[in-house]
Amino acid sequence: MQVSSSSSAGKVSSSSSGGGGSEIAKLQKQLQSLSEELKNVATSDLDAKAKKEKVKLLQTQIQMVQAQIAAIQRARQQEQQAAQAQKAEAAAQAAREQRAKTEGQASTSLGSQLDTYA
Repeated sequence: MQVSSSSSAGKVSSSSSGGGGSEIAKLQKQLQSLSEELKNVATSDLDAKAKKEKVKLLQTQIQMVQAQIAAIQRARQQEQQAAQAQKAEAAAQAAREQRAKTEGQASTSLGSQLDTYA
């Protein structure tokens, strides 16, 4: 007997950097559907071999969806870290520029305050 995947189980998305939150929500919904289908295998009227194959298929699909969710979350985390690093670098650059400006003003005013005697 051949086991075919259901319509919800066959729709494993291949985009890992897609729409972020909406993509994760869609994958979580798919994960829930696959999990529900996995629970229903036990009460299905398939023979033991077909049940075993279907369970294996569904578990593989669940793992694929979980991996996609993890990949999207990792990509989002990396983007956030890059944005934070960029903000920190911009703040450090602004501080360096301010310090250079302040030091330049201090040395200019100091030079004008000195009297020279010949």
